[in-house]
Amino acid sequence: MTGLPDLTAIEAMDAADPLRAMRDRFVVPEGLVYLDGNSLGAASPAAFAELEQAAKVEWGRDLIRSWNKAGWFEMPLVLGDRIGKLVGAAPGQTVVADTTSINIYKALHAAMSLRPDRTIIVAEGGSFPTDLYITEGVLSTRPGATLRLEGVDAPSIEDLIDENVAVVLVNHVNYKSGELRDMAALTKRVQDAGAVVVWDLCHTAGALPIDLDGANADFAVGCSYKYLNGGPGAPAFIYVAQRHLAEARQPLSGWWSHARPFAFEQGYAADAGIRRFQCGTQCILSMRALKGALDIWDDVDMHALRRKSVALTDLFIQLVEAKCEGLGLTLESPRDSSRRGSQVAFRHDNAYAVMQALIERDVIGDFRAPSTLRFGFTPLYIGFKDVWTGVEVLEDILRSDAWKDERFAVKAAVT
Repeated sequence: MTGLPDLTAIEAMDAADPLRAMRDRFVVPEGLVYLDGNSLGAASPAAFAELEQAAKVEWGRDLIRSWNKAGWFEMPLVLGDRIGKLVGAAPGQTVVADTTSINIYKALHAAMSLRPDRTIIVAEGGSFPTDLYITEGVLSTRPGATLRLEGVDAPSIEDLIDENVAVVLVNHVNYKSGELRDMAALTKRVQDAGAVVVWDLCHTAGALPIDLDGANADFAVGCSYKYLNGGPGAPAFIYVAQRHLAEARQPLSGWWSHARPFAFEQGYAADAGIRRFQCGTQCILSMRALKGALDIWDDVDMHALRRKSVALTDLFIQLVEAKCEGLGLTLESPRDSSRRGSQVAFRHDNAYAVMQALIERDVIGDFRAPSTLRFGFTPLYIGFKDVWTGVEVLEDILRSDAWKDERFAVKAAVT
């Protein structure tokens, strides 16, 4: 794009957008510019319909019979394969279950069990905190195991990998900056050193094409309430490469991971397949909402989605830097779109107050401590005019000093 586009050009971009009709399949309040789909995706009538069916008919009328009649028991595997299709996994390697944090715990233990002679986990110092907290929990159960952090113990993950490393836990996209890792290249580097890699896909599943099998990934985890739009607290997923399923052992040996759960045997015997990475009874109502959300993806071309994502984020950066020059913003995301996910971060010394002022004016992004304004772009329901409007409001808030109103500095529990 050359020069700064005007509103007419922006509207023409929306008119030519091949994904434009997808917005009608989501519930997006009129006048709202929602740039926080990387924290919580928008609702859909399809998800509402599945919830109503599950609550009123399957639970309300059929009760316990629905475990068989409505396929509740098999749902984690069925939905797992649907997500697997979106992240480049062949059937039988992905299951929907539990939370991202719990699945990281399972994956790290399982990965370390594959390298029992090694004692080191490598992770990012700038990782989403739960990844590091869970890693600490895993280390506490393994005497002698230690953690190496990118940005603390060495500048890059590659510098930290040697013959003592068992597992590398890494985010495909950094939650704050939006920086995108080269999955195939890093996976090869880790495996060439004899280690195992666990990919966190929370900020890429549903945001861009992923090829876990093609990259020869070992393990992956991710959530379904961001770009997959499964709803608040929607269940997470875990991927385990087929080649590891017979040997990998996870520590939460609940009855849903048993080879014969309804034999009610006293001793534990792990299922032979991906079912072994479940734990206990899953949240069926949440899964049914996710089922409705995933139905939408049957009609999505992931490469068209990525092209629009790049166009949206490029436009946002271009407009912000042109219209808000000298107003205290510094780009924190990679400028090169090939190294960026579907989000953009700008630093501002008073980022929290600025974001609260934006939210009051129906431009919703989020704040990440200590000083990041974070904006997520979900191509299925965000248009180019949304970007234009959001930047106009941001410019006005910064130029007018509206963010200095004292009420915008009062921290809420969730930021």
